[in-house]
Amino acid sequence: MAAESAAFTPLTLPVLPLDDEVVLPGMVVPLDLSDAEVRAAVEAAQAAARSEPGKPRVLLVPRIDGNHAATGVLGTVEQVGRLADGDPGALIRGRGRVRIGAGTTGPGAALWVEGTRVDETLPEPLPGQVSELVTEYKALATAWLRKRGAWQVVDRVQAIDDVSALADNSGYSPFLTTEQKVELLETTDPVARLKLATQQLRDHLAEQDVAETIAKDVQEGVDKQQREFLLRRQLEAVRKELREINGEQEGEESDDYRARVEAADLPEKVREAALKEVDKLERSSDQSPEGSWIRTWLDTVLEMPWSERTEDAYDIQGAQGVLDAEHAGLQDVKERITEYLAVRKRRGDRGLGVVGGRRGGAVLALVGPPGVGKTSLGESVAHAMGRKFVRVALGGVRDEAEIRGHRRTYVGALPGRIVRAIKEAGSMNPVVLLDEIDKVGSDFRGDPAAALLEVLDPAQNHTFRDHYLEVELDLSDVVFLATANVLEAIPEALLDRMELVRLDGYTEDEKVVIARDHLLPRQLERAGLDAGEVTVDEGALRKLAGEYTREAGVRTLERSIARLLRKVAAQHELGERELPFTVTDAGLRALIGRPHHVPESAQDPAERRTSVPGVATGLAVTGAGGDVLYVEASLADPETGAAGLTLTGQLGDVMKESAQIALSFLRSHGAELELPVGDLKDRGAHIHFPAGAVPKDGPSAGVTMTTALASLLSGRLVRTDVAMTGEVSLTGRVLPIGGVKQKLLAAHRAGITTVIIPKRNEPDLDDVPAEVLDRLDVHAVNDVRQVLELALAPATNGAEPEVPVAAMGAPPRR
Repeated sequence: MAAESAAFTPLTLPVLPLDDEVVLPGMVVPLDLSDAEVRAAVEAAQAAARSEPGKPRVLLVPRIDGNHAATGVLGTVEQVGRLADGDPGALIRGRGRVRIGAGTTGPGAALWVEGTRVDETLPEPLPGQVSELVTEYKALATAWLRKRGAWQVVDRVQAIDDVSALADNSGYSPFLTTEQKVELLETTDPVARLKLATQQLRDHLAEQDVAETIAKDVQEGVDKQQREFLLRRQLEAVRKELREINGEQEGEESDDYRARVEAADLPEKVREAALKEVDKLERSSDQSPEGSWIRTWLDTVLEMPWSERTEDAYDIQGAQGVLDAEHAGLQDVKERITEYLAVRKRRGDRGLGVVGGRRGGAVLALVGPPGVGKTSLGESVAHAMGRKFVRVALGGVRDEAEIRGHRRTYVGALPGRIVRAIKEAGSMNPVVLLDEIDKVGSDFRGDPAAALLEVLDPAQNHTFRDHYLEVELDLSDVVFLATANVLEAIPEALLDRMELVRLDGYTEDEKVVIARDHLLPRQLERAGLDAGEVTVDEGALRKLAGEYTREAGVRTLERSIARLLRKVAAQHELGERELPFTVTDAGLRALIGRPHHVPESAQDPAERRTSVPGVATGLAVTGAGGDVLYVEASLADPETGAAGLTLTGQLGDVMKESAQIALSFLRSHGAELELPVGDLKDRGAHIHFPAGAVPKDGPSAGVTMTTALASLLSGRLVRTDVAMTGEVSLTGRVLPIGGVKQKLLAAHRAGITTVIIPKRNEPDLDDVPAEVLDRLDVHAVNDVRQVLELALAPATNGAEPEVPVAAMGAPPRR
């Protein structure tokens, strides 16, 4: 401010307010003198100029919403006369910025203020960055002016070299708002002002480019519509001329649909609905969106295979052979398909193909752990029956419209997956595989499982209505195969409509057969090997199935075979191995490493989990099939541990209650079993289930927990080769449980030789493969005393006294 005072003397000027307008230095503007404030300021300046040399001077100050800016522009009155419209006016030129000070007095009716000129000079020569900024602004201004065709102004802008004058030149820009011009006026630093003007111009050019792009796209769209309209009119005229030449009657596109509907082999009700839509199409205009909806619907209806059906292959023995060739095991499913074909053959022979409008379809639910062949079985069933096959993936589906379709009023409406599956199959009686039906979810869009109730109900699906088609679709001849891993995840109402077939997993012998006949040839081809180049003997396959994998299905087994063949192929390419080569069980470790699942019975006695008292082996069922479950029990120090029961291992409420029942039974019957039950009263018991990250629940571990506690109290070890399952009651009764087949298969895979099950589950042994039963010693018991007699090893020297056999085998007390 001191430098400015030295360079410029204070000024006393009349104020000429500008409402919502801004004049920058260098601008020449005409002002209307009919405005009282403008006329007063000009007359005051003229009166003051009579006593001073030079032109009359005024202070141009922007006034926005009644408030004056803090900075104005010194202006000289160049000429006073008449404007173009004949009104009196004055031509004023902006000279420089003035900081407005206090008000003062002066001649005339104008407002006089004191002000100080702002020094806007820059040192010479200009810095490089400022020169680059000047060049950028000129380039942007030139580009904008050329778009407007202002070529003469371009030359004037290019001739400006002063930074301050170049920045103030943007005051002529019509796209700047009053606020932006005031910001330019109050920015006294010329370089900062030029940066601001450059940014404002750059933003405007960017907005202009976007606006031009949008306008261009709109214009292109309009031109395209106009061109399409003209071409369609021309096409109609050409068609009309062709019809006249050929002697045909005049018609429209709707006539083509009418002819297609009448020529199609449609059910009567479907034909009536289609002809109604054709009538609507004839009444609608070409520009109506309803016309496109109707055409899309008619195309969908006409593409449906209403009268297409495939003839079932009634060669029952041939179908049985196809199933046996493509899948090993799975006898329940094969028998059910064979029964279905036999019944259909007999119904067809007796003329009972359609009864009450319904045909003889089937709805089967294949429930089992992953990798047992549920999905691939669907294609084999279709192959055996001679039908088309289509797969519908339901995993993660949450929208009801995915099953029933969308209403036609929605933009982009489509029929549901069932209708699309029929359309894709090309026949009305395909085999439809509803894959992962237990993974169907529900949210605010509806419940797809509820929409499947009508699809999978043999009493209703002959009149199934899709929301998009809105005509009856006969699904009664479709064979639906639904696959699931977890039975409990399927809604009960949906499960009630399906015939349940369980696939509980494969035995070791079946895995060897599957690996030899199916997996190995497929992986040899994928590895680029011929059957004669690499041979895997049966011992190696058996070891892969038994020790390298432990699963209900065969997916991990197939991955192990693929890894084995990749290793052999890589070694051959590296020159480390010659072909042909035979893989034996002894050579597996060198190729793919050590086994991951060594049976407990094959380990060193000192390393086995049951090598200490208080550890018992149980059996459980998981989503991946059966599995072996270990139970560990311990007693706390009477001085440090509180009495009671502690349970760990992420257990559910039912399993916690089973542990309480086991403890209560031993407390009440410990004297009878000659166990030191006083320890249970004075010391806290702790029961732990390893694999604590896996949730566990269910009552079938009751006998296992009872055995673990009895082993801990008696000091007798639980036999390594024994596994057990069963619910225990307070009186010591062993109650039935579920999943016997899966549990026995898991015991067989784990190397267990003796299994204890409830007596009332003895009929379930009929479902267990004979080769598994031959290798297991299964004991069906009624009482937990029998479990202890079978599971606990004889007492050794120094151990607690052995529980008398008579006491353990005695009937429960009432």
